[in-house]
Amino acid sequence: MEKRVTFRGWLLPLALIAPQVIISAVFFFYPAGQAIWQSLFIPDPFGLSSQFVGLGNFEFLLSDKFYRASFVTTAVFSTLVTLCSMIPALFLAVIADRLIKGSGVYRTLLIWPYAVAPAVAGVLWLFMFNTRVGAVSWYLGQLGYDWNHVLNGTEAMGLVVVASAWGRISYNFLFFFAALQSVPRSVIEAAAIDGAHFWRRFFTIVLPLLSPTAFFLLVVNVVYAFFETFGVIHTITGGGPQQSTTILVYKVFSDGFVGQDLGSSSAQSVILLIVVGLLTVIQFKYVEKRVHY
Repeated sequence: MEKRVTFRGWLLPLALIAPQVIISAVFFFYPAGQAIWQSLFIPDPFGLSSQFVGLGNFEFLLSDKFYRASFVTTAVFSTLVTLCSMIPALFLAVIADRLIKGSGVYRTLLIWPYAVAPAVAGVLWLFMFNTRVGAVSWYLGQLGYDWNHVLNGTEAMGLVVVASAWGRISYNFLFFFAALQSVPRSVIEAAAIDGAHFWRRFFTIVLPLLSPTAFFLLVVNVVYAFFETFGVIHTITGGGPQQSTTILVYKVFSDGFVGQDLGSSSAQSVILLIVVGLLTVIQFKYVEKRVHY
């Protein structure tokens, strides 16, 4: 029989949930409300006065070709970061699950990159691919390839994608490896006795059992690509060249803090929140149907 905890009064339950409610109100609801309110105004750069424009900021953004281009850039960037961080993580988790000798050291080395902050990871990759003193760019030059992510938008996009996905691989590896450890060995051994080779066992047994973890990581990595990659882009490319790496969250920063257009920046943050919310709803509505619990 299920046991349920009952409270004699309402003070104790309120005290238990109060810290979370206060944190959410101060760090989420209040800033979100301020962004919505400021998106309806055009303030001067010094914050001395503001003019009410209603939805004028949103109309201007949707008619701006550079802002529309940032949607495409964000879609490409988030897709590449998600794939480049999840697929290698799954591959490494499968290898770690099969290793016997030295597996503890191997797993520890794979986890370490997750401890590196995005901005620090951006600086590390920037040093390696620096057009003047970078070791990787020097070796590429010896091979006859002139690397220059400062001028080449495709190379800049590739560099920020790799730098963003590098640290995220460790995070995904932890979840995939834990999920692999929970797969019943008896089921895999039975399939092996029936003659199923490794890849057949993986795609027909292991991968469907990993689908809840993969779905969770898909949602988390998309949110990461939209929001938490700001530090990588800011340290490596600064949104350039020619805004080829300016994703939505970086454009919020550049227009608000660099361009001092606080009304437009607030409107962009509202649109970004709506876009991420819609993507999450779509993932739960359509992608979750393929998940086997």
